[in-house]
Amino acid sequence: MPKSVTICGVGSVDKSLLEYLAECIAARCGLTCKIISRMESPEYAYNEIRDQYNSKLILKHLLRQCPNDTLRFIGVTPVDLYVPILEFVFGLAQIEGQCSIISLHRLYPKFYGQLPNPDLVLARLLKTALHELGHTFGITHCRDRRCVMYSSTRIEHTDFKQSDFCRSCSELFRWHLEKAMGQNPS
Repeated sequence: MPKSVTICGVGSVDKSLLEYLAECIAARCGLTCKIISRMESPEYAYNEIRDQYNSKLILKHLLRQCPNDTLRFIGVTPVDLYVPILEFVFGLAQIEGQCSIISLHRLYPKFYGQLPNPDLVLARLLKTALHELGHTFGITHCRDRRCVMYSSTRIEHTDFKQSDFCRSCSELFRWHLEKAMGQNPS
């Protein structure tokens, strides 16, 4: 059986969001996706002083929980994430690592005092997931502000960019994907 992208809720996450993500990644990247049973909320990563969750600790935990048949593992959580040097992150992945984590917390318009917009949440989730997936395949940040690999330090950056890789990042993604699947990249 070919390896697949495994998607999992880390804490209470609406299954329809995970299903949307699986469908979009499969369609855009040509990867088989599967959703597994959710994991418990990552209380082990909670920082009381910051009232946030350390995304690096969550990544380490996900790596230990990663199924053997997984090409890449994407965790989706409702909690607010941070890395020690930043105020927050929308998501985190290790470059050429197997796992990534995405936070829904700041993807909801409600966080910014705006009216609910389910379509906007889905667009933001997909862009964040593709961005982190790109990192797991070795792609660093892109200078093209429309590319999904552009660094999003504000939600406006996420909203402005497209949910696609630019031409250069797309070629890099394909090359790294072929390498990860054991094919000879050309």
